[in-house]
Amino acid sequence: MPLSTWLKAGTTAAAVALATATAATAAPATPPQPSTAGTSAVVTLRYDDSRAGGWEAAVAAGVASWNANVGNVKLVEAAPGTRAEIVIVATTGWPQATLGPVRPGRQVRVELGSQAVTQGYDKTRIAAHELGHSLGLPDTKPGPCSQLMSGSSAGTSCVNAVPNATERARVESAYANGAALRIPADGRILVDAP
Repeated sequence: MPLSTWLKAGTTAAAVALATATAATAAPATPPQPSTAGTSAVVTLRYDDSRAGGWEAAVAAGVASWNANVGNVKLVEAAPGTRAEIVIVATTGWPQATLGPVRPGRQVRVELGSQAVTQGYDKTRIAAHELGHSLGLPDTKPGPCSQLMSGSSAGTSCVNAVPNATERARVESAYANGAALRIPADGRILVDAP
């Protein structure tokens, strides 16, 4: 076989190998996407704690508690300069919050009062409790420590910052399939003094 035939056959084989390799790596197969049939829409609410000096860790822990325990609503930190649905500020009085459920595009206020901390109440429990008001939960006073919304009535030794099954179910119901868009917020200010 002449040398030109060998070179032509080798060049063709190399081109086929290169084309096959390029096709295999250029367009990797897209993995199948999970079905979203039967799942509910998640309502995302932004919070702004830029004026909650000294409470940032407690707010982050309170947000993490809610995000870990409910699925229909997620709390995310608002980007600087954007409008948040939940505005969190540090104050010198008693903790208080606007009763929701807050809806996307609307706004409620949470005041994390240092007077409660001075008297011995746990910061993380306070933050999670006040966020619960924003999500539509009223106080359940008096109540045991196992109820997050029992607030100050559970006493200063209570550090539970996790909503119980009833509290979780009420928030899930309020935000089911984006229902918070249709449920009017109460709008009352709840002051959590004992």
